Amino acid sequence: MAEFRIERDSMGEVKVPAQAYYGAQTQRAVENFPISGMPLPRRLIRALGLVKVAAAIANRDLGKLRPEIAEPIIQAGREVAAGKFDDQFPIDVYQTGSGTSSNMNANEVISNRAIELSHGDRFDKKKPIHPNDHVNMGQSTNDMFPTAIHVAVGQAIVQDLIPALQRLHKVLLGKANSWDDIIKIGRTHLADATPIRLGQEFSGYARQLELSVERAQRALHAILELPAGGTAVGTGINTHPRFGAKVAEVLAREVGVPFVEAKNHFEANAQRDGLVECSGNLRAIAVTLFNVANNIRWLGSGPRCGFYEIVLPDRQPGSSIMPGKVNPVMCESLMQVAARVIGNDQCIAFSGATGGQFELNIMMPVMGLAAIESVELLAKGTQAFIDFCALEMEANRASCEKQVEWSMAMVTSLNPLIGYDAAAALAKEAFQVGKTVRELCREKIKAGTLRKKDSGELVKESELDAALDPRAMTEPEKG
Repeated sequence: MAEFRIERDSMGEVKVPAQAYYGAQTQRAVENFPISGMPLPRRLIRALGLVKVAAAIANRDLGKLRPEIAEPIIQAGREVAAGKFDDQFPIDVYQTGSGTSSNMNANEVISNRAIELSHGDRFDKKKPIHPNDHVNMGQSTNDMFPTAIHVAVGQAIVQDLIPALQRLHKVLLGKANSWDDIIKIGRTHLADATPIRLGQEFSGYARQLELSVERAQRALHAILELPAGGTAVGTGINTHPRFGAKVAEVLAREVGVPFVEAKNHFEANAQRDGLVECSGNLRAIAVTLFNVANNIRWLGSGPRCGFYEIVLPDRQPGSSIMPGKVNPVMCESLMQVAARVIGNDQCIAFSGATGGQFELNIMMPVMGLAAIESVELLAKGTQAFIDFCALEMEANRASCEKQVEWSMAMVTSLNPLIGYDAAAALAKEAFQVGKTVRELCREKIKAGTLRKKDSGELVKESELDAALDPRAMTEPEKG
């Protein structure tokens, strides 16, 4: 069997692997871009398949493409969308900035597979189902490649990211409710602050995740307009005037995401502002996840020389030299995910700002790579954090409550009784002599030296106990 076959395009002959479904233009791109060894993300390859399905359906229904040609294209596109031909998309992601190489890759693969499905010879030089004339009918890379990016990112947000964030919100809210009676010391600036309930602290984390779900929904909304129908520069040359609306309608039905035709194809072709906005919301989600994971990591620090207010599940040995050491690996994993997403956002913002000149952005493949990676990392990182950390973490009630009484911040609730200056002096003295605020106050009551700021009367034991009630410090005064 021959190792290569000869294919031709407008630039001449090219050697193509003998059994490949792709053709000359794909092979040229493979040779031109030996950059990273990374092809397009699989999700984007499969979205390209769906986009070609939608285009063929639209052209068929609009009377532009005969059914006997449209149907095998639709079937072949569905096979690409199902992942059957992932290995036939070898072009490096760092390629032509519009994605033309990968668009033609999809056209060639679908063309040859459609010929095969029609019981023809896919090696026939005449191409009875042509990659440009039929598979790419009414399309340009300039409108269809960004459409595929929107489809891939939107699908990932709906299917993976939003469910993951909703699940973590539910887990954290459950912890907040079950830990509402556990009093601990609050911290600001990493320094002791007034008491707070562990449930209150975790209710804040739960709310952060609730807001992250809303941000994910806004990220989705930013990419609902599809450029399909604009063709080369937004004018819609060589396509039916209803092509864009029809493609959006088919993709919305296929993917379960409410895609619509772009309101203005000149904006939709030329700029990737929607993707930049989408990524900005993904970055905000990453910031939240980093913050929550890092706080939980701190709360679990120890077990003897840290806070140890949360007991994290043991996942693996933590050191190659220190026996028995266990690290907060799931927190660290999610924090690294967040760091990568924040970096991806910088790439997308830079590409959006500098890559769009006049009628086209020429940084689209890397923008697609970064956006899809961000969604997938956030979704998978969140699910792993839930499964291997959040579900199993437990409160260390004894450690929480011990620190409350020992903290000098307890003195804050004495401000209304003895005044700020006297309270500050008490805190410093308690620290110097190694006693709790309560112990020192009781000594001063017995000595007759703890007095009220307004009347000068001695503070009573009952008044001290009321003022130093940790639970009362975590609740607003009821009027």
